[in-house]
Amino acid sequence: IKFKQFQDMEAKPEIVKSIKGKRHFLKLLDYSSEEIAYLVDLSAQVKKEKKEKKEIQRLQGKNIALIFEKASTRTRCAFEVAILDQGGHSTYLGPSGAHIGSKESIKDTARVLGRFYDGIEYRGSGQEVVETIAKYAGVPVWNGLTDEYHPTQILADLLTMKEHAKKPFKEISFAFLGDTRNNMGNSLMIGGVKMGCDVRICGPKHLHPIEELVTKSKDIAKETGAKLLLTDSVDEAVKGVDFVITDVWVSMGEAKEKWVERIKLLKPYHVNKEMMEKAGPQAKFMHCLPAFHNTETTVGKSIQKEHGIDCMEVTEEVFESEKSVVFDEAENRMHTIKAIMISTMSDQQASLLR
Repeated sequence: IKFKQFQDMEAKPEIVKSIKGKRHFLKLLDYSSEEIAYLVDLSAQVKKEKKEKKEIQRLQGKNIALIFEKASTRTRCAFEVAILDQGGHSTYLGPSGAHIGSKESIKDTARVLGRFYDGIEYRGSGQEVVETIAKYAGVPVWNGLTDEYHPTQILADLLTMKEHAKKPFKEISFAFLGDTRNNMGNSLMIGGVKMGCDVRICGPKHLHPIEELVTKSKDIAKETGAKLLLTDSVDEAVKGVDFVITDVWVSMGEAKEKWVERIKLLKPYHVNKEMMEKAGPQAKFMHCLPAFHNTETTVGKSIQKEHGIDCMEVTEEVFESEKSVVFDEAENRMHTIKAIMISTMSDQQASLLR
């Protein structure tokens, strides 16, 4: 049994069963390479269905809570549209819309919401929060972003890589540059080695991922045949890669006082035309968004006024170039989130197999 699109692996019933058995989607470390490949293939299939206006609603009658302790555009919209497309219903609980962690403990909130809803998405700070919700809710829980991990984004990135590189994951190479110890750096490193990619993590050495996670990733790479390089050399990192990836230099919630330090520290890792030329003509640019690439936002204007620069992690030239696949990447958030919810909650996965 294979998917018509992306025939990298057979869609084995035991993989479908194992993902449903996990129930939650909290971090990629919890998933095998085969399970991640299945989710990418499933994402491609539901994307194809939507494009062809042949969507099958597999979440009919499902009620889903969306907890957002951090603001969001792509994650919130991706979940809401995916749920609606699939016939479900969602309730948005924003930063001021619930008592979680303030007037009511996390585990109490989890047990209450678990009685009302069939699934819960959480986007906030600590990984321990989403893990606690998963422990006590009694329904599937999905990580929309924490300080440590961003697994739904990485699934979208993997789908985007597969679409644009048009080759197996084991032949795909990518470099992630900048502050590599953030949730994107952590998750790209894990996702990349899980899929057997050539993974290059590039930034100042003291901003590399923590040693414990690097050790785990190296162990995974031995099993999958992946390559893992951690370096502070841009030339070494980007040479010949299929994808150049970056993220904002100051993470959500960090004090503005850190900006001067970060700009000075990370300027050598700023993605520009010269860097893309070093990578080669095959290289595409990726970014999870939002990106500080011009002065058309309040933050962009503030950066220019205070620091005298018109962009941060990537230039306008690269961002708006034909090399950039950031909007394909953004769209794929919806399709991959749909696949995650179907895989962990729906009883109708068999209809996706051909």
